[in-house]
Amino acid sequence: MTESGQNEPAALCEVDDSGLAHITLNRPNQLNAFNVQMRDDLFAILTELHANPDLDAVLITGAGERAFCSGADLTEFGTAPSRVIAREARYLRDVWSLLRSLPVPTVAAMHGFSIGSGLEMALCCDFRIATDDARFRLPEVALGMIPFATGSQSLPRVIGRAQALDLLLTSRWFDAEEALRMGVIHRVIPAERLAEMTNTLLAETRRLPHEARAATKAALRRGADVTLAEGLRIEAALAATL
Repeated sequence: MTESGQNEPAALCEVDDSGLAHITLNRPNQLNAFNVQMRDDLFAILTELHANPDLDAVLITGAGERAFCSGADLTEFGTAPSRVIAREARYLRDVWSLLRSLPVPTVAAMHGFSIGSGLEMALCCDFRIATDDARFRLPEVALGMIPFATGSQSLPRVIGRAQALDLLLTSRWFDAEEALRMGVIHRVIPAERLAEMTNTLLAETRRLPHEARAATKAALRRGADVTLAEGLRIEAALAATL
């Protein structure tokens, strides 16, 4: 992919005839750092995908050779009119909820650096594949903050509280093999085979019935924070729809 120019979108999306949406984080010169424009572009893209009746799967990748997403663009810190306005904008354009609630399978194909909100974005996806040279970090606590792109909630739900505390309260780097052992990612792939193996995974899940996939995702999402009895009622109701 070519390096993005100053006036290009910070995130791009193409939907092919089969219903596969390919979202590209498009700031390679900045290691695809997450800025206000990227948030707004992703919000518009994901809102449109939610309204697309032909959507069948979503793939997210990062442009360039060096990073999936290097986290928040620190050059924008302090540029918002106030912290209150910044928080309001974040909740009005809740990219993470839109991503988590998509009814179709979502895959993050990660290479290079996946840091902070970049890793948190991937944690909102159903599948995370990474190259064997990928490196990860959640640096927010070291910067005097807490993860603000779902990380404090999504990470312990994915890998458990103890391992989440280890990563968050040390802010240390970890590699793809450790990420795989902890369950942060699902598969580790040689860099030259990332596209091939991503297509294989997409084919595996896309061959299953669309309605059953959507109902299964809904059952897991809606049952995550309720009692077992309530979760079983959710399961029964969704099963009846099939």
